Amino acid sequence: MRALQKLTKKLAEVQLPAVPRLSRVKMTWLLVGGALVVVAVLTMLSLNHSFPLLQTRGEIANRQRDLLLFATGLAVIVLVPVYVMLFTFAWRYRAGHKKDYKPNWDSHKGYETLWWGVPLAIIVVLAAVTWVTSHSLDPFKPLSSTQKPLQVQVVALQWKWLFIYPEEKIASVGEVAFPVGRPVEFTMTSDAPMNSFWIPQLAGQIYVMSGMSTKLHVSADSVGTYAGLSANISGKGFADMRFNARAMSTTDYDAWVAGVKGSGKKLNQQTYEVLARPGKSATLHYLLEETKLYDRVIMKYMTEHGTTQTAENETKPSEEKASSPVKPTHDMPMMQSEGMH
Repeated sequence: MRALQKLTKKLAEVQLPAVPRLSRVKMTWLLVGGALVVVAVLTMLSLNHSFPLLQTRGEIANRQRDLLLFATGLAVIVLVPVYVMLFTFAWRYRAGHKKDYKPNWDSHKGYETLWWGVPLAIIVVLAAVTWVTSHSLDPFKPLSSTQKPLQVQVVALQWKWLFIYPEEKIASVGEVAFPVGRPVEFTMTSDAPMNSFWIPQLAGQIYVMSGMSTKLHVSADSVGTYAGLSANISGKGFADMRFNARAMSTTDYDAWVAGVKGSGKKLNQQTYEVLARPGKSATLHYLLEETKLYDRVIMKYMTEHGTTQTAENETKPSEEKASSPVKPTHDMPMMQSEGMH
């Protein structure tokens, strides 16, 4: 303990060399030069890299991108002045300075109004924007369009995504295709651990759970192949749980549907049970034989719940059974999406 006290005392007695004073011009050039170096380094690091959250290609994702940039701009209004004052004060009032130090701002009404009023105004604006966008970007809300939405049912498996087209009577694994400009209504569930469905360039992520169903509406405004992924850690094969979202022209989409129908593979209850086993999978195409497969996946968990309740009621006296009937499984709540799109 004494040794530590002696060391501390010696360090306190060390005289650091005086920091040379810089003129305002030199200080300005120093700050500008540092900013340019930072910009140059960031530019070099970003070369040959894509930014899906900013390079959006769909109506929903475009609005989410604009919201992100708007919120960032509001934050910059606070952050930039704070950091400028931080470095300015640290330099201006460093050891050996000759500037007058008059810390009497706590009673200055103008300054108090400034540093309380600006953050308060930003919070009010963000609250209003959040309220509006939370309703306008509701994933259950259909997109405005003259075209009928394409119905696609999505089942999260371990560790692959199954896409079912009930109207076209086809299904696919590892890729989902749709016509460009046409709204797509995804109805989603999970037959595995909870997961999160995400196509960054088209819409935000939506959580899916077994025994529950949720929705997501998207639309692509340009032809292309967009990366889709699982955004929730779900086990060993989580990192490989990816798929391609292919936005095509109407002609190409019709050709893709015809190709899937001619693949020769059939998806029914037996082939689904094999597909649902844990493991990675290549891109697969099926002719849909079991048209109620999506409903069966959900009802499988609801039936288990109802069976459990029935078994519990069987152990009760007959008088209690009459007063506490089993709740119908069809009255169970459906999953609501978490967050905006």
